[in-house]
Amino acid sequence: MSKPVAESSQTAPFAPFEWILSARYLRARRREGFISVIAGFSFLGIMLGVATLIIVMAVMNGFRKELLGKILGLNGHILVQPVERPLTDWQDVAERISQAQGIRLLVPVVDGTALASSSNASGVLVRGIRAADLTRLPSVSSTIKGSIERFDEGQGIVIGRRLAEQLSAHVGDSITLVAQRGASTPMGIMPRIKKYPISAVFEIGMSEYDAGLIFMPIAEAQAYFNRGQNVTGIEVFTTDPDRIDQFRKTVMEAAGRPVFLVDWRQRNTTFFGLLQVQRNVMFVILTMIVLVAALNIVSGLIMLVKDKGGDIAILRTMGASRGSIMRIFLITGASIGVVGTLVGFAVGVFVCRHIEAIRQFLSWLTGIQLFPPELYFLSELPAEIDIAETAAVVLMALTLSFLATLYPSWRAARLDPVKAFR
Repeated sequence: MSKPVAESSQTAPFAPFEWILSARYLRARRREGFISVIAGFSFLGIMLGVATLIIVMAVMNGFRKELLGKILGLNGHILVQPVERPLTDWQDVAERISQAQGIRLLVPVVDGTALASSSNASGVLVRGIRAADLTRLPSVSSTIKGSIERFDEGQGIVIGRRLAEQLSAHVGDSITLVAQRGASTPMGIMPRIKKYPISAVFEIGMSEYDAGLIFMPIAEAQAYFNRGQNVTGIEVFTTDPDRIDQFRKTVMEAAGRPVFLVDWRQRNTTFFGLLQVQRNVMFVILTMIVLVAALNIVSGLIMLVKDKGGDIAILRTMGASRGSIMRIFLITGASIGVVGTLVGFAVGVFVCRHIEAIRQFLSWLTGIQLFPPELYFLSELPAEIDIAETAAVVLMALTLSFLATLYPSWRAARLDPVKAFR
């Protein structure tokens, strides 16, 4: 029995006829419709997997960036708190720390909790602060509606927009603050109750602050919370929050007295740790979509190889090498993965660019408030595309697509033409 023609060494890899045959196999005929359906589902699976991965990673990155920016825009990178004795010398301490290299801003604060009431009531955090420091916090000063010109003179307080809505209060109205620890009387310590006019309203865009924070002149806060001349702590803003370990040593040495330091990572470790865990879990789960789509490519190609056994035998007897046969089916399967990945990339980037408009449209269409700020802290849905992460997603999808074609292509190249003819 004659052997097939020897493998040709003259045909260059990925010759035109290999691309032509691969394109014909992608356009399945009617009797091969089931194979075409599998290829279509593989394409959709890879496209949706890549697009969803890009969108989810971008939203997670946007969450972290927005929340970190808003939290660090209001709270310092390092909080200096007193040890052994109250921080009555806070002005001297702040002056010494401000002379250290890399320190951008120092904000002494007096913090306390109270109950704010008007037509309604809500628990709030009252923060005593100087007017000059308040104007140097861009996340607050850039959104203020009203006036803080006479803020240091005790001519009013500044509250968040959501809190104003809850209390049905506006600029110029007055609200009552009730603190648990007030004046000492023969009957014991009585709650301190005082009415304050609202001089301005701010909106940071983070519901936790907009609905539960009140700014008060620092002198008034010291009197209201019986602090005397001391403060709760000093918020230290540095030039680079990522170098916080280096600045901790600098601040500790510059303080010139026993202090306890808490940096932004310690204050928000649970919150940002949870975000990182969710991000990693979502990446693993959504990668499964791409993996399942790649397995569909394997099954579709195996069926195609079995169906095209006669074609493979004819090509082999006409001089096509095993490498040519392998490349034909490699191109066929990889085309599905490559096109699906590129379309998924385009869809993912488009959705990320217009994600807030899409959210509003879906909310209007369904009548349901998607992404409620009370639960997610932010008033808008953020998306921040990371080039390295997006490239990794695309590369992973392409790699899985190519790996999925290797075994069926190898099976096609190993097919015996004689057995195929029989």
